[in-house]
Amino acid sequence: MITTENVNIDGLTDEQVLHAREKFGFNRVNYKKQNEFVKGIKNLVKEPMVLLLLITASIYFITGNSGDGLFLSIAVVLVSTISLYQDSRSRNALDKLKDLTKPKGTVIRNGTVTTIPIEDMVIGDAMMVEEGYAIPADGYIIHSNDFSVNESLLTGESLPVYKDKDKEDNFVFQGTTVASGLAIAIVTQIGEKTKLGEIGKSIEGIKEEKTPIEIQIRSFVEKMVIAGSIIFLGVWLLNYLRSYDVLESLLKALTLAMSVLPEEIPVAFTTFMALGTWRLMKMGIIVKQMKTVETLGSATTICVDKTGTITKNEMKLVKLFAAKSNRIFDTEGKDINEDELALLKLAMWASEPIPFDPMEIALHNAYSAFVLEDERSNFTMVHEYPLGGKPPMMTHVFENKKGKRIIAAKGAPEAILEVSQLADEEKKHIGEIMEALGADGYRMLAVGETDFSGNHYPATQQAFTFQFKGIVAFYDPPKENIQKVFDAFDTAGINVKIITGDNETTSLAIAKQIQFKHAEKHITGSELMKLSNEELRVASIDNFLFTRMFPAAKLKIVNALKEQHEIVAMTGDGINDAPALKSAHIGVAMGKRGTEIAKQAASMILLEDDLSKMVDAVAMGRRIYTNLKKAIQYIISIHIPIILTVFIPLALGWVYPAIFSPVHVILLELIMGPTCSIIYENEPMEKNTMSQKPRPFTRTFFNFKELYTSVMQGLVITLGILLIYHYAVNLGYNENLTRTMVFTTMIMANITLTLVNRSFYYSLLTTLKFKNNLVGIMIVITATLTALSIFIEPLSRFLKFEVLNFTQLGVSILVGMVSVLWYEMVKWRKRRNSHNC
Repeated sequence: MITTENVNIDGLTDEQVLHAREKFGFNRVNYKKQNEFVKGIKNLVKEPMVLLLLITASIYFITGNSGDGLFLSIAVVLVSTISLYQDSRSRNALDKLKDLTKPKGTVIRNGTVTTIPIEDMVIGDAMMVEEGYAIPADGYIIHSNDFSVNESLLTGESLPVYKDKDKEDNFVFQGTTVASGLAIAIVTQIGEKTKLGEIGKSIEGIKEEKTPIEIQIRSFVEKMVIAGSIIFLGVWLLNYLRSYDVLESLLKALTLAMSVLPEEIPVAFTTFMALGTWRLMKMGIIVKQMKTVETLGSATTICVDKTGTITKNEMKLVKLFAAKSNRIFDTEGKDINEDELALLKLAMWASEPIPFDPMEIALHNAYSAFVLEDERSNFTMVHEYPLGGKPPMMTHVFENKKGKRIIAAKGAPEAILEVSQLADEEKKHIGEIMEALGADGYRMLAVGETDFSGNHYPATQQAFTFQFKGIVAFYDPPKENIQKVFDAFDTAGINVKIITGDNETTSLAIAKQIQFKHAEKHITGSELMKLSNEELRVASIDNFLFTRMFPAAKLKIVNALKEQHEIVAMTGDGINDAPALKSAHIGVAMGKRGTEIAKQAASMILLEDDLSKMVDAVAMGRRIYTNLKKAIQYIISIHIPIILTVFIPLALGWVYPAIFSPVHVILLELIMGPTCSIIYENEPMEKNTMSQKPRPFTRTFFNFKELYTSVMQGLVITLGILLIYHYAVNLGYNENLTRTMVFTTMIMANITLTLVNRSFYYSLLTTLKFKNNLVGIMIVITATLTALSIFIEPLSRFLKFEVLNFTQLGVSILVGMVSVLWYEMVKWRKRRNSHNC
């Protein structure tokens, strides 16, 4: 049973929960969802390659070439199956992500506080909501402490609304967020019956925004489709004027159009991003937006908060300084005196009756440990002033049945000193105590007390005159791995900046304990706010430790860094961190201690609150980008020889102009597609990935400088294939034998390119040691299919191939390998130049 303000709250029993769920259902909105398979089929019908295959198959059937028509029909099924499989694979990965990110809420059931998935809440539940969390259902308040709600989602009004059980407006609504305090409310509406649920039904048609690389890829593919269409029409007209055969010239034009379309690129992008988010999820990293995966590899600066990120968030009350006794008491000791006991009691009264802040929990625990007579049940909070001011403080007014009042305040020492009447000497002495405590890395709160007998309280707590009672000090030790984490960021070329609300002395002490580089370059929030825009930009780069920071100052730092073209990652867990998390390129919330508001504002969540996972996330982001780049460069490199091998003999009227038919092109496409999206997606991270500087965020795949290597590789492969073409023609080989040698050379070049492009830096001998079992499997499948196509008579007859002798096969394989292996010399020069630098 939860007891507060003489109200006993048992909550629902398990039986009542089951009955309520049976009657009213789950707390969720059931949006209309299109069948994903049907959606996939609709998208396939719009694919240019599928349309080309269907048209070509139809022409074959019309001309009586039913064998080729049947093959292309089967190819349509294969292409569709592969596409649907990849789509399903990506969708399943994202569905698992959604399941893991389902929000949780707190309820009282069977007299016990418990955490459950929000969708399991039922009408009649006693839900507990606190600062920084979204309200999971509609309900009315039965208890509250300093409780205010931001209802801008429903009303558009950004100012928080204060609510309690005695006010006329004592209802809370799903989706609104708690701005301050804590409340217990009885659930009255869930799911579609809530105010938000009714609104939510109207947003079903909203589409997700495309990511930057997705837009680039779409634009590139659209340009290739346009180019392919122009080439198609030109080749069709050219061949028609030569042969006056409409269907034959159309088939040749369609063959070229198929070779131009890089339909593997969008599939590769979707697969890489979806499986990348799935891999990150398995590591305990939730990525909410696909564009975050793109951005991770470009991060140049990470801004981290101290509490719970650098430190363990194990807040323990360790020291008491009572001004009256003028000594620092270690809470491990037993000789606590009356003054220190009085200080501890006041600090507890200045905390929430149902504490949720780690320091307030520590104060309540210390009160229970040291105070013999617990008076908490005898007093009721009659007035409160929420945390506010710069620096912040808070004040509570308690009263018992006899009319005795306790007015206690706690907050930043500077705030309490400002509202206390102290002589300069006393302030100086307290400052020395603070320096001594701060030097050990302790976090400090000052405590004050005042008297007030009237019923009309001042508008602000700062209007009271307080007696300075002392300081309570807490210690939150640094995490053991934090120094290694910072070293890893440094090696990766990422600047680390510590942003904390603690004072300068405490922050410097913790920074020294973890051997933080550049700790001597520091600035406070108040100093930061006084700077001009230009000075702020310089300060954001030059300083590495930011102390006494508040939300507006944090946001200013993030925006100033962005103006300097830094790619900023920002960690945070509180409601006040939300603006900076939202503004950062990569907002990182903590999964355990992070508030719901912080998680909503962030683009990424670390489930275990472990900053080392951020290093892993950056590494994964770099790996995904690098592997996607390899895949796309492979696709472009191998498309160039297909296009030119089809186009040049056709355009120049060589002896065998139709060396490849649509059947051969689609066979090559079926071999290449799985290679790029299966092998390269599974490639491990290269060992030098995290020792390189972050890639510029503006860099794209589709400019000539980036694709120079791909173009050169494609042209050299084309040269090798056309040499084989002329070699066969000069030896008097017939068209089928020439075609077989050209096709074999193309396949061997494809296999070699797959191996060589696994790294654009390390040698082939090194990359063969990289662990990727799929490489061997795909090469064996490719070689087997090629061998079957050449040496099995029904297949070779259908494909118009001929069996190659040992010399013909050897020459084709050798030329295919050499046309790619030359790039190993380029990589060798890169390594040599790198070692000489």
